Amino acid sequence: MRLLKGFIIPAIIALSLCAAVFAQDPDDVINVDTSLVRLNVGVVSTAGTPVRTLTKNDFRLFEDGVEQEIVRFEPTQAPFSLVMILDMSGSTLSFRQTIRTSAVRFLDALAPDDRVAIIEFYDKVNVLNDFTSDRRKLVHSISVADGRGKTQLYKSLELALQKLAREGGRRKAIIVLTDGVDTEVRNLDREILSDAPEEKMKDRIDPESSAALKKVVDKASDQGVTIYPLALPTGDPSKLVDPSPIQFAMFSAARERLNILANRTGGTLNTINRLEEMGRLYAQVAGDIRSLYTIEYQPQNEKRDGKWREIKIELARPELISRTKPGYFAN
Repeated sequence: MRLLKGFIIPAIIALSLCAAVFAQDPDDVINVDTSLVRLNVGVVSTAGTPVRTLTKNDFRLFEDGVEQEIVRFEPTQAPFSLVMILDMSGSTLSFRQTIRTSAVRFLDALAPDDRVAIIEFYDKVNVLNDFTSDRRKLVHSISVADGRGKTQLYKSLELALQKLAREGGRRKAIIVLTDGVDTEVRNLDREILSDAPEEKMKDRIDPESSAALKKVVDKASDQGVTIYPLALPTGDPSKLVDPSPIQFAMFSAARERLNILANRTGGTLNTINRLEEMGRLYAQVAGDIRSLYTIEYQPQNEKRDGKWREIKIELARPELISRTKPGYFAN
């Protein structure tokens, strides 16, 4: 049996001959013998309406200006395996019902054969249900999600990636509801700022230097998982009466890390400015996921030199607009 481990948007999977990964049945071994780049590509009209009726012949793909042969093409109807991650830390106690209602709206916008796992995080990280297309089980999991205390954002993302690693060749994505603050990472940021003058705090933290962030981004790239953060308005110091420079600096770093998670994995960061927007944004992300094409190619440049490879998509209909990640590092 030949299956491909995941979809990268875009990213590179360098897989050796007879490398073994787990399928949904842990006793099944999947053998792969090729290095491929896979892209998920969204296409919209000039009005921003998703276009879901294109074929392989409508796409041309270039890497560093050199046209590549498309060896696999999947239409927008291909199923996804999705992990929904819910922030149940103390900061979300006052609007749990809004979270539950909005999460159910996300489920309603998915295709019947999409498989969903649900994870909650607070002091702990819990799997509320494994991958299933049974909407009753999923709604029940959402209804019982509960917790309080610290925020284990990056540990929840690592667990989600571990679960997705068993989903074989299906397309994969994570949608995570969070304000971006992770307790351990925030404590490290506070140490960095402890001796910084107030006027220099906003530039002292390098969000990309976070080891927790890098670990998640690398694993997501290896598996081809797209991450869609939904950023909650909680924790924004601009809403406080007398915020301090250190609060602004830590919040800015947390939000920039959410942006990096989305950009590096081919997703989008959706900011919730008002809680009543949550349901609409959940449904919007579900629509985005369900309007992606998947393109796969083997690069003509096979060097693994760590350099950036620029990717460009051209469409047969020039009035249409494509969206995908602009490239990848050939590691």
